Amino acid sequence: MTKPPALASVNSWSGRSTSVLPGFDPTRVQLGFAHVNRYFDPLLNHVVVKILPGEFYVTTQGEAVVTVLGSCVSACIRDRRKGIGGMNHFMLPESFASEAAHANGRAERYGNIAMEQLINSLLKAGADRNELEVKVFGGGRVLAQMTDVGKRNIEFVRHYLQVENLVVTAEDLGDIYPRHVQYFPMSGRVRVRQLRSMHNDTVAVRERGYLNKLKADPIAGEVELF
Repeated sequence: MTKPPALASVNSWSGRSTSVLPGFDPTRVQLGFAHVNRYFDPLLNHVVVKILPGEFYVTTQGEAVVTVLGSCVSACIRDRRKGIGGMNHFMLPESFASEAAHANGRAERYGNIAMEQLINSLLKAGADRNELEVKVFGGGRVLAQMTDVGKRNIEFVRHYLQVENLVVTAEDLGDIYPRHVQYFPMSGRVRVRQLRSMHNDTVAVRERGYLNKLKADPIAGEVELF
C-alpha cells in the first residue's frame, strides 16, 4: 500500500545532541525513528526529542517528547502498563474549512491518518490497544484566520477519540495562547505551560507554513492498520 504523506516520523532536528545519552539505548529505537536528533536536558534529567507540525514520534524508552502548539493539536498516547508511548502534532487542512470537522471528507481523512499513524506505530512497538490512554492538548486560536482552525482541530480530535472508544485521561484545549508541552510516555506525566508572553510570532509563522504545505500536499493512499 502507498503510505500517505500526512505525517512524517521525526527524522531531523537541529538541536544540540550528544554521542552518548544517559539512559538511552540506540538498539531499542523503533523502526523509522533511527535518525532522530536527541539531546539530554539536565533540568528534566531526560533524553528529549522535539517534534514539529506534521511529525510524530514513538518510544519504548524513558525519553521525553516535547513540542510547541498553537492552533495545532497533539495527542499523547501510551500503553499505561508497558510505558510505550508517543505524540503527534497536526492540524486539519484549512482549505477544507467548508466541511464539518467530523464530516466524511478530506479534512477528516487527514486527521484520521494523523491519529492512525501514531496508534499503528504504538501497536507495532508492542502496545496493547485495550491499555491505551490519551491526553490531548492545543487548538488555541493563535492564527488570525476567518475560520477558527484551532476549534476545528479540537472538534475533530474529540470526535475521533469518542468514535474509537479511546480513554481520555486529560486535556487542555482551546484558549488563545500557544502551549509548550512536555510528555513523558514511560510515566504518562505531562507538563503544559501556556506561552502568554511570547515576543515573536514564531509559532504562527510555523503553522501558516504548515497550512500552506497542506494545501499543496495531496492526501493519497491508505494507512495499513496493525
